[in-house]
Amino acid sequence: MGKHSAESGTSMLLHGDLDIQIVEAKCLPNMDLMTERMRKCFTGYGACSTECGKSDPHTDVRKIITSDPYVSVCLSGATVAQTRVIANSENPKWDEHFYVQVAHSVSRVEFHVKDNDVFGAELIGVASVPVENITPGDTVSGWFPISGQYSNPMKASPELHLSIQYKPIEQNPLYKDGVGSDGCQSIGVPNAYFPLRKGGMVTLYQDAHIPDDFCPKIEIDGGRVYEQNKCWEDICHAIAEAHHLIYIIGWSLYHPVKLDGLMHTHDEEARKFFRHSGVHCVLAPRYASNKLSIFKQQVVGTLFTHHQKCVIVDTQVIGNNRKITAFIGGLDLCDGRYDTPEHRLFKDLDTVFKDDFHNPTFQVNKSGPRQPWHDLHCKIEGPAAYDILTNFEQRWRKSAKWKVSVRRAVSWHHDTLVKINRMSWIVSPSADELNARVCEQDDPENWHVQIFRSIDSGSVKGFPKLVQEAESQNLVCAKNLQIDKSIHNAYVKAIRSAQHYIYIENQYFIGSSYYWSSNRSAGAENLIPIELAIKIARKIKARERFAAYIVIPMWPEGNPTTAAMQEILFWQGQTMSMMYKIVAEALQKEGLHDTHPQDYLNFYCLGKREVSNDVSTTSQSNENSPQRLVQKFKRFMIYVHSKGMIVDDEYVLIGSANINQRSMDGSRDTEIAMGAYQPHYSWAGRKKAPRGQVYGYRMSLWAEHLGTVEECFRWPHSVECVRQVNEMAEENWARYVSPEMVNMRGHLMRYPINVERDGRVGPVHGYECFPDVGGKVLGTHSSLPNALTT
Repeated sequence: MGKHSAESGTSMLLHGDLDIQIVEAKCLPNMDLMTERMRKCFTGYGACSTECGKSDPHTDVRKIITSDPYVSVCLSGATVAQTRVIANSENPKWDEHFYVQVAHSVSRVEFHVKDNDVFGAELIGVASVPVENITPGDTVSGWFPISGQYSNPMKASPELHLSIQYKPIEQNPLYKDGVGSDGCQSIGVPNAYFPLRKGGMVTLYQDAHIPDDFCPKIEIDGGRVYEQNKCWEDICHAIAEAHHLIYIIGWSLYHPVKLDGLMHTHDEEARKFFRHSGVHCVLAPRYASNKLSIFKQQVVGTLFTHHQKCVIVDTQVIGNNRKITAFIGGLDLCDGRYDTPEHRLFKDLDTVFKDDFHNPTFQVNKSGPRQPWHDLHCKIEGPAAYDILTNFEQRWRKSAKWKVSVRRAVSWHHDTLVKINRMSWIVSPSADELNARVCEQDDPENWHVQIFRSIDSGSVKGFPKLVQEAESQNLVCAKNLQIDKSIHNAYVKAIRSAQHYIYIENQYFIGSSYYWSSNRSAGAENLIPIELAIKIARKIKARERFAAYIVIPMWPEGNPTTAAMQEILFWQGQTMSMMYKIVAEALQKEGLHDTHPQDYLNFYCLGKREVSNDVSTTSQSNENSPQRLVQKFKRFMIYVHSKGMIVDDEYVLIGSANINQRSMDGSRDTEIAMGAYQPHYSWAGRKKAPRGQVYGYRMSLWAEHLGTVEECFRWPHSVECVRQVNEMAEENWARYVSPEMVNMRGHLMRYPINVERDGRVGPVHGYECFPDVGGKVLGTHSSLPNALTT
């Protein structure tokens, strides 16, 4: 795998964690010399030079304008850490610490020293540590020369003081025995803003609604049958029964939706609806921190969005007391989201879906089809719910501040939050959280829950400004921002800890661009795809079974022929190709020539064909238009909007974050998620396959997607299960594309790519483009900004 590195010299895979300390630099060159010379011309002032840029304490002169340095840590061209900017200093002292997850083949670790400017940054020089000098467990420390394109014989050479320690995953007990092992139970994901909370309850949802007749019999431990729950009904009841607070965060909120802007989020309609009511509605554009450069502020405000989805209410507890309950996941409270596991296309358009369906692929009318919507969501009770409340309060105070400053004449004070610590009848967590727990530790149904985010100091009020304080709260400092990127860290930690299988449903799957065969500078630097591929490769080397199932939409929401959609599909194809190449190389290295990469790694999508005699066609004259073809063949994709992962039937991660750089970066789209497990239902605790709520949830999702519950589904890591699922998915794809109307068994289909034994990925012959709607399956590159589509 090390040969993937484009750098010169001997490369080595760094897979684990880097502990980096960037202390200081000295004798940096003045990169703002032109600015200083212009100032001198207008002031008639000349300054005497001093050693290494130090000012003369006995000379009463104005401070010389010089570089505003910061340091970026780079591996394989990917930036993995950044210091803050020190203004106007040739001898900056950072003293910053970084604990970085890495999965990079490199010949050296590079430290890029840059000068921050209003319209960007200029490279001062690079200090590097050869990878052969980095011995696992040992610390490399000292002054390292900074090499650059400058020359000044009057000054000493610039140097950077740093220390670095590499800890491979083999030496980290955190990853050894699974997500629910004894070693992980007390800490969860380390170095996260919110710690692991115990004594909670989690309710898991699939789709917005589950009808009573959807009842596959899934047996779980204790002789019980897994019970599906109704998401929107539960949210509706919780809102109706709230006494003191209803807090909602959404990408979109649309009040006409009932149970019976720029990005089409209905934000203006929602604000008008709530005007002159007791509801405070603040529109929160994705403003960037004013500490960023002017150019970067424009990029953030134009390209990125607030993407969290939360509903927080007070609910009944013992007696007359109240507690905080929170709902998070992928579902916004808006049009087009209501759906059931049936995922109807044309049925009930004049009744159930009369005023609530959309299809962004083309203009739809009463003839349909609607775009079916599949999603994951959850309810959290106990101490972790208060962390979600903290997130809301931090965001509200920031957004309300913007409203007050932009519109000075406001009729209400920006701090309208309910102060639950002043209301004795609302449970407020004590220092040890015991009073907020809703479940005893020895109760088998007890959950351990941890809240994660992707968010930066430009979107919240309450992050510390001092670097040391930010580090103590496990925030990452990057240039002038404090960032919480714990969602990404949670995914990586869960994948590294996985022992048997991983099941993912996500709206996007893009990442690890520094390992792609081309376009390595695309900027999709999250580790999730490469971590999955390395996990499988390591299991192959150990001759242990492992399986990864990844469900994504057939194409991104919208018209798949447009430039933006095609580029997203192109990045996704690059990601798939990189992963299959790594898996195939591992099989070849172990001499497993009769084993196929798809015995370990598979991508799927969801689709529906619907036999219906009451479908009327649109009046469009073009018989070959996408809508007419969809109506003719009565088929369409089911849009996978889920953002979740299940590991080893013991750990579940659900939230608003997609698997792409926008969601995982921390300073792009704002996101929230939770990771949870039941300690009584883990491989480590039971010494056998767990059969708790997480297992029941995964089996219920598979029953929805595959239309049945098979015995082999109980052992998803087995090659028998993988091949059975692939056979059913292949058959469903054949039925989906058949010119004849044929019923499908469930909805799960193979993703329309062909994978060779050597890992090469291409389109399925005859289906280079998506049926009916067009657009290349593996996409095409475009000139759009990478930050928009990655």
